[in-house]
Amino acid sequence: MAKFKIRKGDNVRVITGAQKGSEGKVVKILSDSGRAIVEGVNLIKKHTKPSAQSPQGGIVEKEASIDISNLSILNSDGKTTRIGFRIEDDKKVRYSKKSNEVL
Repeated sequence: MAKFKIRKGDNVRVITGAQKGSEGKVVKILSDSGRAIVEGVNLIKKHTKPSAQSPQGGIVEKEASIDISNLSILNSDGKTTRIGFRIEDDKKVRYSKKSNEVL
Protein backbone atom coordinates (compact mmCIF):
# COMPACT_ATOMS: atom_id res chain seq x y z
CA MET A 1 0.00 0.00 0.00
CA ALA A 2 1.63 3.21 -1.19
CA LYS A 3 1.59 6.45 0.79
CA PHE A 4 0.74 9.75 -0.85
CA LYS A 5 0.95 13.38 0.21
CA ILE A 6 -2.54 14.02 -1.19
CA ARG A 7 -5.43 12.85 0.99
CA LYS A 8 -9.19 12.53 0.77
CA GLY A 9 -10.83 15.95 1.20
CA ASP A 10 -7.89 17.97 -0.15
CA ASN A 11 -8.51 20.65 -2.77
CA VAL A 12 -6.35 19.96 -5.82
CA ARG A 13 -5.66 21.30 -9.32
CA VAL A 14 -4.85 19.16 -12.35
CA ILE A 15 -1.42 20.26 -13.60
CA THR A 16 -1.13 18.25 -16.81
CA GLY A 17 -3.20 16.28 -19.32
CA ALA A 18 -6.57 16.85 -20.97
CA GLN A 19 -8.14 18.16 -17.73
CA LYS A 20 -5.31 20.66 -17.06
CA GLY A 21 -6.34 23.65 -14.93
CA SER A 22 -9.52 22.13 -13.48
CA GLU A 23 -9.90 22.06 -9.70
CA GLY A 24 -11.88 19.95 -7.27
CA LYS A 25 -11.98 18.08 -3.99
CA VAL A 26 -10.47 14.59 -3.68
CA VAL A 27 -13.33 12.11 -3.17
CA LYS A 28 -11.29 8.90 -3.00
CA ILE A 29 -7.67 7.72 -3.18
CA LEU A 30 -6.99 4.45 -5.00
CA SER A 31 -3.67 3.61 -3.34
CA ASP A 32 -3.08 0.30 -5.12
CA SER A 33 -3.07 1.98 -8.56
CA GLY A 34 -1.73 5.42 -7.52
CA ARG A 35 -4.83 7.25 -8.71
CA ALA A 36 -7.44 9.56 -7.22
CA ILE A 37 -11.05 10.45 -7.97
CA VAL A 38 -11.60 14.22 -7.98
CA GLU A 39 -15.05 15.81 -7.76
CA GLY A 40 -16.12 17.25 -11.13
CA VAL A 41 -12.88 16.34 -12.93
CA ASN A 42 -12.32 13.73 -15.68
CA LEU A 43 -16.02 13.05 -16.27
CA ILE A 44 -16.94 10.04 -18.39
CA LYS A 45 -20.26 8.88 -19.80
CA LYS A 46 -21.21 5.37 -18.68
CA HIS A 47 -24.00 3.48 -20.43
CA THR A 48 -26.10 1.60 -17.87
CA LYS A 49 -28.65 -1.15 -18.38
CA PRO A 50 -32.02 -0.86 -16.64
CA SER A 51 -31.87 -2.29 -13.11
CA ALA A 52 -33.77 -2.13 -9.81
CA GLN A 53 -31.85 1.04 -8.78
CA SER A 54 -32.34 2.77 -12.14
CA PRO A 55 -35.32 1.27 -13.97
CA GLN A 56 -34.83 3.71 -16.85
CA GLY A 57 -31.14 2.90 -17.53
CA GLY A 58 -29.43 5.30 -19.93
CA ILE A 59 -26.24 7.36 -19.92
CA VAL A 60 -24.74 8.40 -16.57
CA GLU A 61 -21.91 10.92 -16.13
CA LYS A 62 -19.43 10.00 -13.42
CA GLU A 63 -15.87 10.87 -12.39
CA ALA A 64 -13.07 8.62 -13.58
CA SER A 65 -9.79 8.30 -11.71
CA ILE A 66 -6.78 10.48 -12.52
CA ASP A 67 -3.13 9.76 -11.74
CA ILE A 68 -1.89 11.36 -8.51
CA SER A 69 1.26 12.62 -10.28
CA ASN A 70 -1.02 14.88 -12.38
CA LEU A 71 -2.46 16.59 -9.27
CA SER A 72 -1.08 19.44 -7.18
CA ILE A 73 -2.52 20.47 -3.82
CA LEU A 74 -3.91 23.97 -3.29
CA ASN A 75 -3.12 26.09 -0.23
CA SER A 76 -5.55 28.56 1.37
CA ASP A 77 -4.64 31.26 -1.23
CA GLY A 78 -5.76 28.95 -4.05
CA LYS A 79 -2.22 28.51 -5.39
CA THR A 80 -0.54 25.18 -6.04
CA THR A 81 2.13 24.08 -3.60
CA ARG A 82 4.30 21.14 -2.70
CA ILE A 83 3.83 19.31 0.60
CA GLY A 84 6.36 18.68 3.33
CA PHE A 85 6.17 16.96 6.70
CA ARG A 86 7.45 18.20 10.05
CA ILE A 87 6.96 17.45 13.74
CA GLU A 88 4.94 19.99 15.77
CA ASP A 89 4.01 19.29 19.41
CA ASP A 90 4.94 15.60 19.01
CA LYS A 91 2.60 15.28 15.98
CA LYS A 92 3.58 14.80 12.36
CA VAL A 93 1.86 17.48 10.26
CA ARG A 94 1.72 18.34 6.56
CA TYR A 95 2.69 21.86 5.57
CA SER A 96 2.77 23.96 2.42
CA LYS A 97 6.33 24.51 1.21
CA LYS A 98 5.28 27.77 -0.50
CA SER A 99 3.55 29.52 2.41
CA ASN A 100 4.89 27.38 5.30
CA GLU A 101 1.34 26.96 6.70
CA VAL A 102 0.05 23.72 8.21
CA LEU A 103 -2.56 21.96 6.06
